[in-house]
Amino acid sequence: MQQPKFKRILLKLGGEAMSGKGKVGIDTNDVAYLADEIQAVKSHGVEIAIVIGGGNFWRGNDPYAQSIDRATADYMGMLATVMNSLALQDALEKRGVYTRVQTAIEMRAIAEPYIRRRAIRHLEKGRVVIFGAGTGNPFFTTDTAGALRAKEIEAEILLKATKVDGVYDKDPLKYRDAAKFERITYNKAIVMEQVQVMDNTALSLCMDNDLPIVVFDLSQPRAIERVVMGEPIGTLISK
Repeated sequence: MQQPKFKRILLKLGGEAMSGKGKVGIDTNDVAYLADEIQAVKSHGVEIAIVIGGGNFWRGNDPYAQSIDRATADYMGMLATVMNSLALQDALEKRGVYTRVQTAIEMRAIAEPYIRRRAIRHLEKGRVVIFGAGTGNPFFTTDTAGALRAKEIEAEILLKATKVDGVYDKDPLKYRDAAKFERITYNKAIVMEQVQVMDNTALSLCMDNDLPIVVFDLSQPRAIERVVMGEPIGTLISK
């Protein structure tokens, strides 16, 4: 039987993975699909940590968000990520996948506070760990939270699930002649202004700590599992 290429991963999901493209809130079908995909990876014995965005509830670039204090808007976004985390936890545990939610902002009635060593212990015991509330600080994205948590728990790779199947030289949703990269360096990804792969803080953190990133399309069947098993899908960002 084929063995997974990675033992411990950090999966970075956007909020729209919970609701569908362009939709608001949580869609039970999308959450069920996501839980099934994660369960498939878990069946290989892979240790999985997850960071979820909150864009299906709250986006910092929305007109109302931009009309209020930036720090307040960012904290509201952190709360949105916790709602997504709890919804995904519920879907996973209904499938028999033991899951823990840890939050960077303490909410002891609903989740554990983030403690690095406890998170690692949960992973070693075979539990999925979902990190909510980003880094707990305003002015940092959930991409940066994903990179930070990945290094803290000593994940071997950061998997960035998106709505396109990799990194292109320009937006493939707007330009038919967009060319896809199979591999790309951190520096190249940082300077590509026309395609925002991740925010530069997250990319720089991965580059400084030699943490590889795979950008891939979550809608492809068994996409997460295929990446973990070493299939060359998406785009690899590394040194």
